[in-house]
Amino acid sequence: MTVKASVSLSPQQEEFARKLVEDGHFPSLAAVVERGLDLVREETEMREEDQEALRALLLRRMEGPFLSEEESRVQIEEMIARKKAEYGL
Repeated sequence: MTVKASVSLSPQQEEFARKLVEDGHFPSLAAVVERGLDLVREETEMREEDQEALRALLLRRMEGPFLSEEESRVQIEEMIARKKAEYGL
C-alpha cells in the first residue's frame, strides 16, 4: 500500500531529482524520493547496529581484567622489545 504525501524540496534538490528522472535513472520524482528514504533507513539501521555492537564490546571489556598503569607499561615495553628482537634491533 502506498501513501500520498506532500514533500517540499529545495530548488537544487528538485533540479537534481528531475535530472535523475530525465537521465532515465528513475521513472519518477516519487521513485527518487522513495530511494532516498530507503537509503536513509538503511543508513540508520546500520548505525544502530554499529552502536549496539560497540555497546556490547564495551560491556564485555568492562567485565574483563584491568591492568594497572605499571602492568600496562611493562607489557608495552616487553612487546616493543620482542618486535625489536624480531627485526634484529
